[in-house]
Amino acid sequence: MSAPAPIRLGMVGGGTGAFIGAVHRIAARLDGEFQLVAGALSSTPEKSRASGEALGLARVYDDFSAMARAEARRKDGIEAVAIVTPNHMHAAPAIEFLRRGIHVICDKPLTATLAEAKQLAAAAERSKALFILTHNYTGYPMVRQARAMVAGGTLGRLRLVQVEYVQEWLTEAAEKHGSKQAEWRTDPERSGAGGATGDIGTHAYNLAGFVSGLTPEALAADLSTFVPGRALDDNAHVLLRFKGGARGMLWASQVAPGNENGLRLRVYGEKGGLEWAQEDPNYLWFTPFGEPKRRITRNGTGSGPEAARVSRIPPGHPEGYLEGFANIYAEAARAIRAHQAGEPVPDEVLYPTLADGLAGMRFVDACVRSSRRNAAWVSL
Repeated sequence: MSAPAPIRLGMVGGGTGAFIGAVHRIAARLDGEFQLVAGALSSTPEKSRASGEALGLARVYDDFSAMARAEARRKDGIEAVAIVTPNHMHAAPAIEFLRRGIHVICDKPLTATLAEAKQLAAAAERSKALFILTHNYTGYPMVRQARAMVAGGTLGRLRLVQVEYVQEWLTEAAEKHGSKQAEWRTDPERSGAGGATGDIGTHAYNLAGFVSGLTPEALAADLSTFVPGRALDDNAHVLLRFKGGARGMLWASQVAPGNENGLRLRVYGEKGGLEWAQEDPNYLWFTPFGEPKRRITRNGTGSGPEAARVSRIPPGHPEGYLEGFANIYAEAARAIRAHQAGEPVPDEVLYPTLADGLAGMRFVDACVRSSRRNAAWVSL
């Protein structure tokens, strides 16, 4: 049998000079499941057209509204759209495309504000289209391995969850020295109420929940802004209480020199513990209580089918950020094809959903509320 035709993909944002747009394009085409055919790639028509020409796109639009209208009318119009804009421009395009039955693949966090997130959730409820959120770290094979081990009871009843995402790139006021990424990520109008909390804290929070399966019920957050004149937090210490009695801690910082993308997760239960680090992602460390620590290698001895189904190469050949990101797109493609065939999404297909996005926005909102009350405990 011949392979199915690639899913026709559009893109909102991601024009020349945009980091995450290029990552999405690589991830979308890695497995041949998507073909980028249209875009509204920038906030100005001129930049959008120039970016589209550089990418060789035949259909380039001045804005996302025009793109949604035109593509919905075409027989060969886009079947899915990737939204890769700053946070404040997630909700409006997503709602517009969902309204027209076009599947949405959106970068995280879900929106800039919790109110926008609720509006988007309502639109998704009314739409027949799918919504996929690209919390890409859930696509790493050894994260899938850790999730399976926790769900299978390998650690027993969980007690502790420790997660951190630590960077150094905003140690100085990069937003005042020409860094476009820093400019919008530190601007409340474009980023939302959370700085480091929204940018990388939501990744850490999502990863902890994905692996542990625990439901947070309350948190106490101490948000700090260390760089003078910065409008949003650049460091967050958060205590977490989970339903069932487990406890957790989350640290998110963008002002910690010596750290590049230090996303690290540790989960401990009555029978043992697990450790995983994003900068060394092909290994998962498992310590049964009272026994020596064991290294589980991606696709190696001890690695299970949950990791294997999202891994492309043998052990010893590194897989990392781009492949993990591509796994979210591959899962999205499986879900979209099942949807188009009128079939349920297969149980093994995992991707972050609108519910995960809402949970992330509630996390940011709760962190801000707690910190304003001198790190008081607040409900989630």
